[in-house]
Amino acid sequence: MGNRLEKKVALITGAAGGIGAETARLFAAEGAAVVVNDVVLAGAEAVVKGIESSGGRALAVEADISSPAELDRMFQLVEARFGGLDVLVNNAFWSDGDTTITELAEEVWDRTIDVTLKGPFLCTQRAIPLMLLRGGGSIITLSSVNALFGVSETAYTAAKGGLIAMMRLIAAEYGDRKIRSNLICPGTIATRNCMTYWEARPEGFEMLKSMYPLGRIGTPRDVANCALFLASDESSWVTGAVQLVDGGILSGRKFET
Repeated sequence: MGNRLEKKVALITGAAGGIGAETARLFAAEGAAVVVNDVVLAGAEAVVKGIESSGGRALAVEADISSPAELDRMFQLVEARFGGLDVLVNNAFWSDGDTTITELAEEVWDRTIDVTLKGPFLCTQRAIPLMLLRGGGSIITLSSVNALFGVSETAYTAAKGGLIAMMRLIAAEYGDRKIRSNLICPGTIATRNCMTYWEARPEGFEMLKSMYPLGRIGTPRDVANCALFLASDESSWVTGAVQLVDGGILSGRKFET
């Protein structure tokens, strides 16, 4: 185990699997006490069990981040258990799927915005007072390359773009109180849901990989490593940043001549 996050308390939303779970495991391995949040308690508890079996400290909390009442309960628990918060990772999201604006149902738009944009707003609103109790903190928000280059998923793309504007404003507003706010924009990441989709489309998957200059899609650990840097004191002069973890896909493509 490392010590880059020693004595820090970190809360990660949507952490029962994928990027969230990998980030929770990495943070715990680096010394943080980790609050593993998800709407599926059994999944969060499984991540916590794995962390504890490796000698780490973690707590599973079930909460829907779009529910103010459930978040109030979660953040009260964090304060009671740990006395404050050093790191918030806004990871949880909801996607509308591959829909165009004319196909998108209003209730699907609402659910996507509620979880993907409103949820981080509500979490950040409650996290900042706990960070101030500890003299500052780091807010890390998962946006997407979709926010910078429209591909699909109308509501998801809108929400992820909104996160960039909101979280950069927070960086400006709270920097003098030692609270940093940064974003990560991942490309395609090999989560379970992603791979389930592409396993049924092997030819499309090969074409997808060829679009990335580094020749592969990303892994949850690729994103977690970036989050670790932003959570640690190594990034103490980094705030308002939009960090690409995208295998170079937004750089452009090499054309054979």
